[in-house]
Amino acid sequence: MKYNSSKITLLIVITAIIYSCSPLKRVPDDEMLLVKNEIVVDNQKVTNDSIQVLLYQKPNSSFFKIPIRLYLYHLSKKDADSSYVAWLNKKPNRKENLIKLLSEKQVNRLGESFLVKGYSNFFKKIGETPVIIDENKIEKSKKRLNGYYKNIGYFDNQVKAEIDSVGKKQGKVVYTLVKNEPYIIDSIASIIETKVIDSMYQSIKKDSHLKLNKKYIVTDFENERKRITTHFRNNGAYYFQENDINYNVYQDTITKKLAVDLKINDRDITVDEQNFQIPHKIYKIEKVNVYLDNDAIKNKSKITDSITYKNYTLYGSKKIKYRPKAITNAIFVNKGDYYSDISRFQTARSLSSLNTFNYPNIDYKENKDSTALVTSINLSPVKKYNFNASGDFIHSNIQDFGIAGNLSVTFRNVFRGAELLQVSTRGNIGSSKDLANPNGVFFNLSEYGADAKLTFPRIFFLFPTSKLIRKEMLPTTNLSVGLFRQTNIGLDKENFSGIIDYNWIRKVKNVSKFELLNLQYVRNLNIGNYFTVYGSSYDDLNDIALVYNENINYENENGDGNLSPQGAVSFIDDVINGNTSLTSNNDAFQTVRSIGERRQRLIENYLIAASSFTFSTTNKSDIYDYNFYNLKVKLESAGNVLSLLSNVVDQPYSDNGNKTMFGVEYAQYIKGDFEYIKHWDLGRKRSYAMRGFVGLAVPYGNSNSIPFSKSYFSGGSNDNRGWQPYALGPGSSGGINDFNEANFKMAFNAEYRFPFFGQLYGAFFADAGNIWNVFDNVEDKSYTFNGISSLKDIALGTGIGFRYDFSFFVFRLDFGYKTYNPGRIENERWFRDLNFSKTVLNFGINYPF
Repeated sequence: MKYNSSKITLLIVITAIIYSCSPLKRVPDDEMLLVKNEIVVDNQKVTNDSIQVLLYQKPNSSFFKIPIRLYLYHLSKKDADSSYVAWLNKKPNRKENLIKLLSEKQVNRLGESFLVKGYSNFFKKIGETPVIIDENKIEKSKKRLNGYYKNIGYFDNQVKAEIDSVGKKQGKVVYTLVKNEPYIIDSIASIIETKVIDSMYQSIKKDSHLKLNKKYIVTDFENERKRITTHFRNNGAYYFQENDINYNVYQDTITKKLAVDLKINDRDITVDEQNFQIPHKIYKIEKVNVYLDNDAIKNKSKITDSITYKNYTLYGSKKIKYRPKAITNAIFVNKGDYYSDISRFQTARSLSSLNTFNYPNIDYKENKDSTALVTSINLSPVKKYNFNASGDFIHSNIQDFGIAGNLSVTFRNVFRGAELLQVSTRGNIGSSKDLANPNGVFFNLSEYGADAKLTFPRIFFLFPTSKLIRKEMLPTTNLSVGLFRQTNIGLDKENFSGIIDYNWIRKVKNVSKFELLNLQYVRNLNIGNYFTVYGSSYDDLNDIALVYNENINYENENGDGNLSPQGAVSFIDDVINGNTSLTSNNDAFQTVRSIGERRQRLIENYLIAASSFTFSTTNKSDIYDYNFYNLKVKLESAGNVLSLLSNVVDQPYSDNGNKTMFGVEYAQYIKGDFEYIKHWDLGRKRSYAMRGFVGLAVPYGNSNSIPFSKSYFSGGSNDNRGWQPYALGPGSSGGINDFNEANFKMAFNAEYRFPFFGQLYGAFFADAGNIWNVFDNVEDKSYTFNGISSLKDIALGTGIGFRYDFSFFVFRLDFGYKTYNPGRIENERWFRDLNFSKTVLNFGINYPF
């Protein structure tokens, strides 16, 4: 009762605050607060944001129809300075007494303080002034609506506006528009002064955006101007500009027909302050010069070295340290070709992708006696060596105190072919009082490793690939190796990785990656620490052992009957081998066996040799495009090469009867991922986003399960936000393990995003999905996917989130709740965890998808 009364009191207080801040508080008696705009076109209401945005005045923003920012503005003082002065002079001698007590300077500063003036400025900044209906702005809105419909062919449209009262000092503006009959293009003629330009136009006019018997739309004219200009400038018309194209449109007001003249003028030039027009020319590239350092660019007299290679001439103020082919292979401007904007753009993009030069400057100089251009490509090299170092202090549930450091060095142009070598080391030493520490040292845990990556700006393969992967696709080859070791952390590990991959961009938005080899070898160094790391597994096992364990040697030294870590392993063996009273038809037996199988899987060393292909595409045009999709597909296969080698090289079998390589069982599986993300721009900074993901990894041959590092998990800030990472699933098992994973996953996310005020945004979200075991060695039906019936195991998490946009990144805080929890019994799955005390907090950088 006490808890409920406190909530009721809080609700009453909040309600009182809201109603005390009337939205009409600062609306003059002879004015009206704008509460709604209404647009009626041909007797139909229009709610389209692209039309609403044309209006000069819009009502104050609201959240669930509550104008929160207007209320915040009303919390400020109208004139804080005058109020303070009036307060000082309200009582005789108040100001003089304060000056005696504080000093005159302090009294003046008090007037600038947060309590007097600062909080008012704060609420004015984050709030909104009341939107008062303004007839001048209504007239401007009418003109905008009139212009908008003229631009889509309704030249004779008529717009009216009326102000309607909807309450005391509140009103709405109703805009009524009659479109009338649209104008139709009846004829199109071209008037082109330069013959060569006229010939080029005639060859492409069939693809024109302007069509006979089509309604007039101004964007068609704009797009046609861009289309023509793009074609001309990619076919030699170096000086051609969009403003060289003009339209004359003649309208028949009786028939509503339009006659369109497309006119392309000759080129305007200025000589000795005199303006002339000369015919356009088509230019070819006469020569391509490449300047490889700043001194060579700025002062041609300092050039001391030059190389001519395949119609390119390279210049340097010092001895040239680049192989010519490495530079010219990134150049698409060729001697004898027509001038082309596309070639210019491709050259700049390709040279930039080498990460060896700053963004290139490409100049063209006209040979006055001919239609030829001399091209100068100016390249300013970045530093050959780049050194970075960083450090950090760490505190976590594993480390009470830790010191981490990273050191990286970048070497450019390693083999004179614009190659990039990146070498990095990382390390961490820490202290933990929970770990065994027989020598009493302070730093009793450590991590350290090194990585090296070599990037070639071309494809190295067994056979030529230039016809399949052309140089304009910016192909690269990456060779990576890494070594990593950790001690006294979890199971402790040694990890070796080696990767050979190829990347290319088929189109600007279509990216492909082929991993020829991704080799991973992991060796666990401290498997005796398993039940310390996986505490929930130990707790479940220990509860069973307290009933069925009959060997006191398995107990710890505390004499409380609990299992020691090594005793836990021995107890599992005894149960499975039938050395206890626990029989196989008992549920506890299945639990022990499951814990034992999971332990065996996670402590095993593993070797993965995989190949994969990843394709991703998007139609997003730029960072301001909020209406787009992303698609990513990945296929991966592992173990086939090692399987072939094992048939040639005599290697022993493991205790499980599986093949080994270098004494380690190798993984064999095939895996596929599919992810689709779609965003819809709803206008006024509102958007809707959804994501769908399906992934399946199937073991075969030498494996009956998927390595932990290649399996799927569910939950977390970028997945189902009603659960913590690894806490959901598999299936209806209830996430009883410390790290729940499986080899099949489905995930679906939806999010509605909207502005609060300033750079603060909100979101409502719903996340659905789960993981299951399928086609592997797990047989428990609560873990496995069993067809359509398993869809009832799809979990649903919902909640609300807040995002603050710092421009260069977005900070995210989400409050997630378990709306449908398949881990509960069937009649208790819905809404049992919708409680503030069971909120799952998710912090993140940028949006979840």
